[in-house]
Amino acid sequence: MVLIPLLQNGDNMETVMRTVLLFGATAVAEIVGCYLPYLWLNGRAGMWVLFPAALSLVAFVWLLSLHPSAAGRTYAAYGCIYVATALLWLWAVDGIRPDRWDLLGGALALAGMAVIAFAPRNI
Repeated sequence: MVLIPLLQNGDNMETVMRTVLLFGATAVAEIVGCYLPYLWLNGRAGMWVLFPAALSLVAFVWLLSLHPSAAGRTYAAYGCIYVATALLWLWAVDGIRPDRWDLLGGALALAGMAVIAFAPRNI
């Protein structure tokens, strides 16, 4: 597997999966927190959606705080997962199937996340 050379000492596939799932949950919380006000601003939802949007953004910030890496590295790796999650959102919620360029960009973003999050470091 490609990730194996990138794993830090003591990391295993369970750690990798937990990290990716945490990033995924963080991305969904941010997207929901932004998508609901977007619906309200475009007149497609009532003002009531602002409360769950605010809760979702609070969850987003809390989830970011659970990552053990330095904040800048966490944000960089998270941004990569956000890109891939947004493409899934495009398909699942907006009903637009990602094209090959979307998929290539998402794959490159995921590869970038793997390098940022799991590369061996001399700290």
